[in-house]
Amino acid sequence: MKIRLTGASKGHQLLKKKADALSLRFRQILKEIIEKKEGMGDIMKASFFSMTQAVYSGGEGIKHTIIDNVETASVKVTGGLDNVAGVKIPHFITAITPGESKMDLIGLGRGGQQLQHCRKAYIESIELLVALANLQTAFVTLDQALKVTNRRVNALENVVIPKIENTISYIKAELDELEREEFFRLKKVQKNKAKHAEADDTRKAAEQAAGGGGGGRGGGGAGDLLSAGQDEDVLF
Repeated sequence: MKIRLTGASKGHQLLKKKADALSLRFRQILKEIIEKKEGMGDIMKASFFSMTQAVYSGGEGIKHTIIDNVETASVKVTGGLDNVAGVKIPHFITAITPGESKMDLIGLGRGGQQLQHCRKAYIESIELLVALANLQTAFVTLDQALKVTNRRVNALENVVIPKIENTISYIKAELDELEREEFFRLKKVQKNKAKHAEADDTRKAAEQAAGGGGGGRGGGGAGDLLSAGQDEDVLF
């Protein structure tokens, strides 16, 4: 039981440290989410406004021109995993394809500057949305892990460890009671042995005293028989 108590206490300490680390990371992510959401309105507003400027400068046909010239995505999102105190958190990374593309040549005749400005604004918006999605996913995952960890900490602190401690206290009390009973039994046995030994000594002393008196009387009788005179005649 002591080994179980040691293991439970060690597990409680480790889970407590894990909960503290998750809480710290949880608060950091929450702060970053608030900052991203506060800046998201301005960035999205600038993106939509730049798109309106590009359409106004290049005309309505600029949309079809852009769609026809797109071959591969210039912005890609890859996934990974982060480890926070043993908790696996999905992580998204934005990758922008370097180098020139056909999109850089669109609008050279009309509205090219507004189009490139719109493209940069929307790339910035995509990066912000991916970062926000990354934070939101980590926030939800950490929230669930933190709840589970706190439940385990509370279970160990309020149920498991007190139960083991009560069991150990009960075992110690029973062992102490058995030790007291054994000590009392040994004292009783020693007392009985001393009483029996004293009775035996008294009995032996009495027997020795009785044996010495009988021997004296027997010696006197033997002397009388030897010193006796002539026996009387026996009549049949």
